[in-house]
Amino acid sequence: MSVASQMAAPDARRGLDYRAVWRWHFYAGLFCIPFVIWLACTGSIFLFHPQIQRWIDRPYEHLTVTAPASANLQAQAALAAVPGSMLHFYQLPEDAQSAAQVVVDKGDNEYRVYIHPQTLAVLKIDDEDRRLMNLVFRMHGELMIGNTGSYIVELAASWAVIMIVTGLVLWWPRDAKGLGGLLYPRLGAGGRVFWRDIHSVTGVYISCLVLFQLFTGLPWAKSWGSYLKLIRHTASGMVVQQDWTTSTSEEKATRLTRNGDAMDMSSEHAHMHHSMAMKMGPNAYVALDKMVATVAPLGLAYPVEVAPPMRMGGNWTAKSDARNRPLRVNLVLDGKTGAILSRQDFSTRPWLDRVIGTAIAIHEGQHFGLFNQLLGLFTAVGLVTLVVSGVVMWWRRRPEGALGAPQPLGRLRFSFGLVAAMVAFGIYFPLLGGSMILVGLTERFILRRIPGLRRWLGLREPLAA
Repeated sequence: MSVASQMAAPDARRGLDYRAVWRWHFYAGLFCIPFVIWLACTGSIFLFHPQIQRWIDRPYEHLTVTAPASANLQAQAALAAVPGSMLHFYQLPEDAQSAAQVVVDKGDNEYRVYIHPQTLAVLKIDDEDRRLMNLVFRMHGELMIGNTGSYIVELAASWAVIMIVTGLVLWWPRDAKGLGGLLYPRLGAGGRVFWRDIHSVTGVYISCLVLFQLFTGLPWAKSWGSYLKLIRHTASGMVVQQDWTTSTSEEKATRLTRNGDAMDMSSEHAHMHHSMAMKMGPNAYVALDKMVATVAPLGLAYPVEVAPPMRMGGNWTAKSDARNRPLRVNLVLDGKTGAILSRQDFSTRPWLDRVIGTAIAIHEGQHFGLFNQLLGLFTAVGLVTLVVSGVVMWWRRRPEGALGAPQPLGRLRFSFGLVAAMVAFGIYFPLLGGSMILVGLTERFILRRIPGLRRWLGLREPLAA
């Protein structure tokens, strides 16, 4: 064997372990970069949702209130402010000097009306879909383009998982001589070594945090969230109720079902709810005062929402909608007396709901206070640092006239472990599995057969017929 062959053999043997993984890492990162930066920035804003919303609502706090009107009168004032609307829920004021917040439905639109508790003056009317933090939420999860955006975000998140996992494989120490470049960056090295160290060391410290954020964000995604709901429905044999939605369109459909659209009376419950308000007029929600009297002393985590029944004579409901989901409580109240008929605490929910609910609370930075928010911010900043340093490395080393992808070494060899990992990822992330198949077929039958694209992308030539 020649010297050249001896030198090439180890690289060929390591082709699947290093060079091929490097290519996957490169292409996954290239696709994810703009979406990762977008998710990190919008997610960082949403982490501080409570503080931002409190700052926005500051004009409606510390009001002069000596003798507040009844909850029913406050609700009626809100309904009068949005003609033709239906009561969705009354939110208990955070304290005695806060404005009452009443959320009403009108078709598939929802409005939050701020009412002075004593004078019943309308202080503000907010379209729920246009509130700042709801806009940030849709920017983060749907790119403001509905279900299409949700699919794109989910696909980007799935490939970001591949980017992180392959990055860890590349980082894994093989012939390391010291901890420099592994656990701390060699800041004085300069040039390519400096950026490589910033990239790899940042990656190793935030990888687990990023993976947690990516996995816990999936229940909101249109495709994966529906996938999860289908599996749960099939396993339990009944319709599964979740306290999170998978899309804005699903939320709007829920409003229409609850409220009853004037052009669609197919929902019996919605029609009865609509009829109740139309027949009873100003007295439609007089029982609200009894419900508030029952719920207020319980000290449930803010915000606490009291909602009317979907049919005349039905039971009311109340719940804590705390962003720290393990604090949430659901109540069913007797429609005549206001007595508590049933109570569901977070601890009594199905185990999967508890796991997902806790994970979502951590994802949103709401489970363990300010440290949770700062940990999320650290993860987001680290992720931006990771992708920016990756872009710098790519830009500095890319050859002229080519994308600069790592060159393949021979034919890719498939091992049982590789196939098992690809199948597992494809099953867990259906969009990822579908996109991997599509990319593979596109590369094999189209891109490799176009010389210019093949050279630019660094692909192997097609096998001879």
